[in-house]
Amino acid sequence: MPRKLRQLIADLEKAGFVNRGGKGSHRNYLHPNGQRVTISGNLGDDALPYQEHQVRRKIEESQQ
Repeated sequence: MPRKLRQLIADLEKAGFVNRGGKGSHRNYLHPNGQRVTISGNLGDDALPYQEHQVRRKIEESQQ
């Protein structure tokens, strides 16, 4: 069962990413070291496989 977008966002915020706003259903997250990731969709939507992979990869890159 896919995770919800709110869970991905919680993971990003826990890793130090900050919501820089967005337009419509898009949210732009920025990490102090320069990593960026955009999440699109409503909070209750199921995360698509590419979104889960992208968030996991960006969190790993931000920790290096």
